[in-house]
Amino acid sequence: MAKEKSHQTDLLLTATTMETPEGSKYVTLVSADGFEFVVLREAALISPIVKGMLDPRSQFTEAKDARCVFQEMSGVVLDKVVEYFHYWYRYRHSEDVPDMDIPVELCLELLAAADYLGLDQANMSMK
Repeated sequence: MAKEKSHQTDLLLTATTMETPEGSKYVTLVSADGFEFVVLREAALISPIVKGMLDPRSQFTEAKDARCVFQEMSGVVLDKVVEYFHYWYRYRHSEDVPDMDIPVELCLELLAAADYLGLDQANMSMK
């Protein structure tokens, strides 16, 4: 478990050390209740919604600032979404993928968030 936590820490970076937002290796995801998560861009781009928001051709503010605000997603839910992004990124080329723990009380909200973010089997695979 300590290795899992240290790997997640390796993927995170404080916003104050980021260079320019556009083209940055990291993006910031913000929950409705103001929690901010700095995430490896490549991991976050598994979501077609995040990918569209961050597309430089879109001219969205999110693309310029490398910052996506989710007004309908709580910090607890976004935390689990970010954990999944890192989980997917870490195991994307693995054959033997361990189960990810999901608290039962968050299942419905996580299902809604996954649907909104386009995180279904049709859009991604672990390989």
